[in-house]
Amino acid sequence: MPHFRTLDDFSAEGKRVLVRLDLNLPLQSGQITDLTRLERSLPTLQELAHQKAKVIILTHLGRPQGVDKSLTLAPIAKALAKAMSPIPVLFCEEPRGPAVQRAIEELQDGQILVLENVRFIEGEEKNDPEFAQEMASWGDLYVDDAFSTSHRAHASTEGITHFLPAYAGRLMEEELKALDHALENPKRPLMAIVGGAKISTKLPLFENLLSKVDMLVVGGAMANTFLAAQGYPIGMSFYEPELLETARSLLKTSDKIFLPQDVVVSQDLNDKGSQRARSLSEIKKDEKIFDIGPLTCHLILDEMKSCHTLLWNGPLGVFETPPFDQGTIKVALGAARLTAEGSLLSVAGGGDTVSALTHAGVITKFTYVSTAGGAFLEWLEGKPLPGVKALMHE
Repeated sequence: MPHFRTLDDFSAEGKRVLVRLDLNLPLQSGQITDLTRLERSLPTLQELAHQKAKVIILTHLGRPQGVDKSLTLAPIAKALAKAMSPIPVLFCEEPRGPAVQRAIEELQDGQILVLENVRFIEGEEKNDPEFAQEMASWGDLYVDDAFSTSHRAHASTEGITHFLPAYAGRLMEEELKALDHALENPKRPLMAIVGGAKISTKLPLFENLLSKVDMLVVGGAMANTFLAAQGYPIGMSFYEPELLETARSLLKTSDKIFLPQDVVVSQDLNDKGSQRARSLSEIKKDEKIFDIGPLTCHLILDEMKSCHTLLWNGPLGVFETPPFDQGTIKVALGAARLTAEGSLLSVAGGGDTVSALTHAGVITKFTYVSTAGGAFLEWLEGKPLPGVKALMHE
């Protein structure tokens, strides 16, 4: 594993430490609906505050085009203050300029300052060196604890590292170790589960994974394209006709792809009465595939018992609409059980994956679940992540 500088590599006392977090939390009518990302950021903040650092937080919310007060970080700062109590958390209503300078000058050792949404500044997403340099002038050190934004070369994730010594926070460190154990240096056999709707969005991922895993389980609607490529009837199911040749080519060049052996179908997603488990040759013209079948679940879990590492991205069926959540739930419970027994290292990530594993009740039972969406996918595809690269020792 490449060596990353971490919080163990510097003394924080009395230092102004700029910390990039991902506090892009879901909000409904001004209320935060999920605090997971905030809670995962606490260990780094607590450690730095206890070491008497002056902690200055850089983060974003949403995708504002310039200043957009509906995307203010004020409610996030309030939630953070509650979570960090009794450590003082202050909020600056500006993302740059004299107000930020004053707020940092007034900050005491062991206190935390949240700056306003960094994406209110046009130079952030353009990775403007001038803005990166201005941010760097606010601190003595830079800590990146936002793996989920590390695939973007922005001023607060990559640009700033050209002007300040850069370190990985505890969450970033944990994430990078988990990913290294899951794909770069796994204990074999290594199984990957890839679900979701479209092969087209995951072609680079397929190509990278097939070069590294021992078995690639394909589920979700993307499996339909593979089944159609093999000549099975898929009724009215969603598939990508333009990718049939690609699917055939992948199946021809690799014997690692595991496809559903049976499926759960219905005439309509909301028509529970017509729901049936079918073998692949029995699918009728007016039926749609919405989940993997019981035999497929059994075969996946049987293979998983002999694996030592599992990497999971994407649900196996339309888990949001029971009973088409059963395939995802059964396989997730099996993976959680093997993880608890100590025979399996299980790492999962990607937006829908987090929702699916939460739905299955196993989110805390996997070895590691990444809350990063795009960054996790790009890492799975084997792409270099600018924010991570900036933390490596030369």
